[in-house]
Amino acid sequence: MKRVNAMRSGIQSRVFALLIPFLLGVQGLTFAASEGHGGHGEEKAGDIIMHHILDTRVMDFEPFGSFTLPSIVIGGFDISITKHVVIMWLASAILLLIFGMVGKRYRSMKATEAPSGMANTMEALVEFIRLDVAKSNIGEGYERHLPYLLTVFVFILMLNLLGLVPYGATATSNINVTLTLAVFTFFITQVAALKSHGVKGYLQHLTAGTHWSLWIIMIPIEVIGLFTKPFALTVRLFANMTAGHIVILSLIFISFILKSYIVAMFVSVPFSIFIYLLEIFVAFLQAFIFTMLSALFIGLASAHEGHEGEAAH
Repeated sequence: MKRVNAMRSGIQSRVFALLIPFLLGVQGLTFAASEGHGGHGEEKAGDIIMHHILDTRVMDFEPFGSFTLPSIVIGGFDISITKHVVIMWLASAILLLIFGMVGKRYRSMKATEAPSGMANTMEALVEFIRLDVAKSNIGEGYERHLPYLLTVFVFILMLNLLGLVPYGATATSNINVTLTLAVFTFFITQVAALKSHGVKGYLQHLTAGTHWSLWIIMIPIEVIGLFTKPFALTVRLFANMTAGHIVILSLIFISFILKSYIVAMFVSVPFSIFIYLLEIFVAFLQAFIFTMLSALFIGLASAHEGHEGEAAH
């Protein structure tokens, strides 16, 4: 009887281990590996969850194995390749391939021919970013910011989606990645403000048009306001992409902790699939929100009072 129960428990664990990679979009799950350490003390659920959320130099392909990425240290700086770096390289390669194919398609099209397939999809995407994001939030002169906005949208979207495929990893759940993207927006925003208002107008903006006696209060507030925008971009994208994966992993671990088929069939699997589908929507939504807020910040920084009045009217 003990032997039968042991076999049943082993089969149950392996069935769950096969389901998890599909449900998670994996981040290279190692449940099978962690199960193998049972004789030496099993790993805690929180440890395994954090292992698959955080950036590491280990690429997991359980149950097929894993390998360690090379460590590179130059002049005391650690520039080692990590799994999130690999995912960003992969996202860049996919986008270059897609837009290269679309560009080739457009070059071969006749002037009267309408785009179809992938070319039509990409054209609709570009027009959406151009009209509904860049033009509506920046206004005059939006064309010079369109390349950045389009690039950051498709790049974030691809990173989000790659985190939902088996053995993938969500680079946008790494705060270093989201901070870097937010810093790009910050510098572009400041350059746009300087070009639009000049150095004198830019400095006057920091005083908020108040009397000089209030500058000691207003200047620090305005300077802090400059940095709260990229901070909001950083945390919003990072938190939303991290939270979804933690929720899915936690739901899956409920069935492991309780060791129940009923919990797995009626709680873990259905709710994990629901959250997984919700994550697909969030992948598009967060890419859109980051791009829209970037355009909004650029538009507010470069807007003149006359333009704001006309927009309000």
